[in-house]
Amino acid sequence: MRLRKKPWISEALLEYSDIVVTDGAVNLGQWLSRYGGKELHIEIGTGRGRFISGMAEQHPDKLFIGIEASQDVLYDAARKVRRKGLKNVQLLVFNAITIETLFALGEVDQLYLNFSDPWHKRRHAKRRLTHEGFLAKYQQILKPGGRLCFKTDNEKLFEFSLNQFAAFGLGLSNITFDLHNSDFEGNIMTEYEARFSAKGSKIFRCEARFGR
Repeated sequence: MRLRKKPWISEALLEYSDIVVTDGAVNLGQWLSRYGGKELHIEIGTGRGRFISGMAEQHPDKLFIGIEASQDVLYDAARKVRRKGLKNVQLLVFNAITIETLFALGEVDQLYLNFSDPWHKRRHAKRRLTHEGFLAKYQQILKPGGRLCFKTDNEKLFEFSLNQFAAFGLGLSNITFDLHNSDFEGNIMTEYEARFSAKGSKIFRCEARFGR
């Protein structure tokens, strides 16, 4: 179901100018020097911010950048970051299709994809955020040895993604087909994850490491 746009959001986001970046490209190569932090971590598809705010709380020495295409949804994330008093989170309304314009070569330490749109139809495969076309973009911005952490409740997307990662030559680790019944520690759930796992849906997760 498509979310109904809220016409007042653009003005409301102005109250969060310390959290929401209006032009991320101006920070290319300078994210850490401008906002602080020992590492730069990116979440594509931040949603309402439960995951990124939880990660930022656990790792105050790292800078977290949340990218979300819907400003209506990002507004909720900004409110959550402000309410928690987090100083190591910046949010952007941005389409990840040109993510390489936001970050310099090798600037990013880690990248998170949580419950991305599966784009079910085969002809839309190139739109999946784990498609090799996107992997090539991630390889540009990630440091050598940088990781991509991927979670989904869609088994077909998970299988597709594992195949794409392997074909791209990425090193795979921490693969689980039932995250909440595994021995993985430190998982922070997204709003979507909490809702669907409560209904018994299995959560799939893996990590892919990039080399040069």
